Amino acid sequence: MTILSTPRLGSPGQAPPRGSDFARLSQLIKSAGLMERRRGYYVWKIVSLAGLATVGGVALALLGNSWWQLVVAGLFAVIFTQVGFLGHDAGHRQAFSSRRANDLLGLVCATTGIGLSYGWWVDKHVRHHVHPNDEHRDPDVGVGAFIFTTGQAGAVGRKGRLLYRYQAWTFFPLLLLEGINLHVSSIRHLLRPGTPRRGRETAMLAAHFAGYLTAVFVVMSPVHAVAFIAVNQGLFGLYLGCSFAPNHKGMPALSAADHADFLRRQVLTSRNVRRHWVTDAALGGLNYQIEHHLFPSMPRVNLRRAQPIVRQFCASIQVRYLETGPITSYRQALRHLDTIGREARATSP
Repeated sequence: MTILSTPRLGSPGQAPPRGSDFARLSQLIKSAGLMERRRGYYVWKIVSLAGLATVGGVALALLGNSWWQLVVAGLFAVIFTQVGFLGHDAGHRQAFSSRRANDLLGLVCATTGIGLSYGWWVDKHVRHHVHPNDEHRDPDVGVGAFIFTTGQAGAVGRKGRLLYRYQAWTFFPLLLLEGINLHVSSIRHLLRPGTPRRGRETAMLAAHFAGYLTAVFVVMSPVHAVAFIAVNQGLFGLYLGCSFAPNHKGMPALSAADHADFLRRQVLTSRNVRRHWVTDAALGGLNYQIEHHLFPSMPRVNLRRAQPIVRQFCASIQVRYLETGPITSYRQALRHLDTIGREARATSP
């Protein structure tokens, strides 16, 4: 019996046919032992993040009603994002062999840890992995604060013209609100009748907010507490958004009409950020986006070892494999947003 009635993230979509390009690549990856669980790594991540959170909690208590608490707010923004990465890995069944153990880790990290509905996120993320950059089926490129495709630009109404015209400029400022947006979306999801495990997740989400607000308002004056929350949630949203932005923004938008097979759909719509110990740590392994989309249940720590195999295989079948530096990845994403924004202004009635 599983903790959550959620779709599996480990194997999105139907299995590719035997003899396909992906089947051959998958055999290479499995032969290298890269799909095996890395429990020791994840135990170390859990312990280290728990230790860092303890240090942050002690600092919060000792500093009291001080503006130095804004530094602690920044520290907790980093902790929350790193905990979110751990919840992401749990959702993909990367940490443990048991689905129940992974779901428990995901609930503790996402719902109790950072105030994000784990069930809502898993459902949304499954659809993204199955249909990456499909404007009709990928929830991550749907019309919202930003638009991402020519088709969306052509459908923008008069009121959205100004907003989308300058979306490349508003991208980073609006990410400061992403943390709040995730909380609100989670609450809306859990208020919906028929939501799986609604009671359990609601209690865990309430525990997060109760603990968070109590800790802040007991230690600080209302003014300092509100400033702490604003800095903490703003930097949390910015960090989390910046971690996901380089992955697909500005990459080709594919639909079912393109008839791309699994391997090509995942590789052509994804962008890697060049490996370095800093980017590996800061982006939670998401800089290996191509490998992650091809093998979602591969433990994060194995992605860097899989990269040379995947890149060489893509070269052998003449599939474009894109990897850039971090600055270039943001430049490409922003250039794409600017281009689509200009199209929105030109085509809007």
